[in-house]
Amino acid sequence: MPPPASLVIARPAAQAQQLVLLLHGFGADEHDMEPLGRSLAAEFPQACVVSLRAPEPCAGARGYQWFDLRGVTEDNRAERVAGAMPGFLEAVRHWQLQTGTTVAQTALVGFSQGGIMALESTRDREPPAGRVAGIGARFARLPTRASAGTTLHLLHGKRDAVMPYALTVQAAEHLVRLGADVTADVLPFVGHEAGPEVARCLLQRLRTYVPLRVWREAMAADPGTPVDPSAYH
Repeated sequence: MPPPASLVIARPAAQAQQLVLLLHGFGADEHDMEPLGRSLAAEFPQACVVSLRAPEPCAGARGYQWFDLRGVTEDNRAERVAGAMPGFLEAVRHWQLQTGTTVAQTALVGFSQGGIMALESTRDREPPAGRVAGIGARFARLPTRASAGTTLHLLHGKRDAVMPYALTVQAAEHLVRLGADVTADVLPFVGHEAGPEVARCLLQRLRTYVPLRVWREAMAADPGTPVDPSAYH
């Protein structure tokens, strides 16, 4: 199956050092994430930044969907996501091959339904990316184990009337108990959106956050040197 239509927002002339894949929400298309993509491209000039279009036209609505929302419930959401996941992972792999980038060099940034796909791609399986950001998103089902080698960034507007921010709080607490590498930010004056304030927060996380595995490796290399992990979180 061919990958979904894509908008290449930035591609360096030399070999890309990072791959950032943007995933829009329900009823949107690849252009919806372009402003956020341009902010990321300006910050990371060695990155190939691509916004993917979801593979299915929305039934009875404009735009595209990663999975059908008609009649979706807490009981059947995970099954629908699982049905869409093989094509999603294929699209990620397509762009990794196109750009010559690895899993560790890949970041998935998903909003709303696209964020669900990004987060679920890490759940109880070998994750396809080293960094995964879910904006105004959720897990379809909370994971049972931490994803080794992947950092999760959860960002949610407190005024989100579509996807309650409590889902991010619940997920973050659960992930911490699992020992996952996760950050969580609830933005007090933001709704269900991936606008400038979200972009600023995400860029700050991507620029300054040191993954948990890095300081653990530093501790293993020099156990006599005190390292405070809270300095990186």
